[in-house]
Amino acid sequence: MFDAMKEQISLESLTGVVAFARAASYGSFTAAAQSLSVSPSAVSKTIQRLEHRLGVRLFTRTTRSLVLTPEGRELHGRALLLLRAAEDVVQSAAAVRSEPAGTLKVAAPLPIGIRLLAPALPAFRRRYPGLHVDLRLNDRFVNLVEEGIDVAIRIGNLADSNLMSRGLARTRISAFASPAYLAARGAPGHPDQLKDHDCVNFRYQASGQTLAWSFRIGNRAIELTPDAAIVVDASDAVAEVLAAGGGVGMLASFIAAPYVERGLLLPLLVEYAVDGAPITAVWPGNRHASPNLKAFLSFLEEMFPSPVPPATAYSAES
Repeated sequence: MFDAMKEQISLESLTGVVAFARAASYGSFTAAAQSLSVSPSAVSKTIQRLEHRLGVRLFTRTTRSLVLTPEGRELHGRALLLLRAAEDVVQSAAAVRSEPAGTLKVAAPLPIGIRLLAPALPAFRRRYPGLHVDLRLNDRFVNLVEEGIDVAIRIGNLADSNLMSRGLARTRISAFASPAYLAARGAPGHPDQLKDHDCVNFRYQASGQTLAWSFRIGNRAIELTPDAAIVVDASDAVAEVLAAGGGVGMLASFIAAPYVERGLLLPLLVEYAVDGAPITAVWPGNRHASPNLKAFLSFLEEMFPSPVPPATAYSAES
């Protein structure tokens, strides 16, 4: 009886540590609950029981946020070490399997997730029916280890980290506008002429900065930030504004492609276009031997063709 009770208490404590670590990483009971597929009240009660057993307060709770106490900060670091060790056990067991199975958690920025990954997932599932995919789309920086993500797709140059990575492709960044706008205003023949046009620009949600437009003139790279008539913080919204005749804007080729195919957008200034930021897959080192990860990385390499097909520039004479 004593041994059974001891085991039950240990399991309850471990559950509390997991809930606490996830809530501390996310800064929210609701976000932690979503990541654990439980209710926010279950997370809150589990952490309260852990606090009662430990005899310390782990969070200072306000109506808007959770703030770790000094004791909570110390325990959070230790809790992450425990979770990483547990994850190593799980990944070691998974590596024994030869066939992908279970759940693969993937994080990606919204435009890549919507335009590229989501349409490709049915084909991936047909190839590996035993593997379920949990795709999480947002534009914030995701901590893979703390949030239990198996693999993430990232755009841009990677900061130094202990994550493993594989380059997938480079996007092509070009200017676009709708046929109706170009019929009314004409097409710019040089980046310098953009000052005479209505421009639509993109703002990064994370930093609040607007996109600097890059062009290559001969051997010289230039950047300009237009005086935009409309600024939005989602690249798909930029495409929609342009398709509705809002002006000239910059888009990655994979975002613009379906609009170009339907005749809603036309590429401009193609001879001045530049390669965009690299697209890279990253994952924690302890998942490297996972058959799930290997299968997904192989699929990504098939999915991302190297260079994007060149577009034909629109001109006023077109």
